[in-house]
Amino acid sequence: MLKETPSQTAGPYVHIGCIPQYSGIDGIYPNDPGCALPADAQGTLIRLGGKIFDGNHDVVKDALVELWQRDGDGDKGIWLRQPTDLSNGFYQFDTVMPAAVLGAPHICLWIVARGINLGLHTRVYFPDEPKNEHDPVLTSAGKRRDTLISTRPDPEEDESDIGFPVYRFDIRLQGERETVFLNV
Repeated sequence: MLKETPSQTAGPYVHIGCIPQYSGIDGIYPNDPGCALPADAQGTLIRLGGKIFDGNHDVVKDALVELWQRDGDGDKGIWLRQPTDLSNGFYQFDTVMPAAVLGAPHICLWIVARGINLGLHTRVYFPDEPKNEHDPVLTSAGKRRDTLISTRPDPEEDESDIGFPVYRFDIRLQGERETVFLNV
């Protein structure tokens, strides 16, 4: 009888293949793909960032996060890619506030890292958004809907540093307050 093949994860090589310059490998791309907001993106600038935590509440410092959204007018799709910082595990995107598409304004995130067999999909919603009440994904999340809503750490302090709003969205892979992941 043949033994089962071990499951495959993104492993330690996800950065080498997806963002080689960040990994110290030059000459593959002029710039790592997806690491800058397109110049023609319309809308109000925002910063979205956070950390990813595993089931033991430890920070995952070697993940890759991709962002998919519509721009502020809803006309253009935006795709961005960022690694978590290897020293502190923080990921960060400078993007624009998305337009509402099929519900409330939201940003889609895809997370890959060692130990994750398939990329994880989730959404980020914004606090105090009136359309959140009728968004079909937030409604279906029930008691766990708050794991999909970003926070504003200290709006006055954050905005004075960079000139635009900052939103925090931590992702918990397992355990208490596990983020809602979507089967897409």
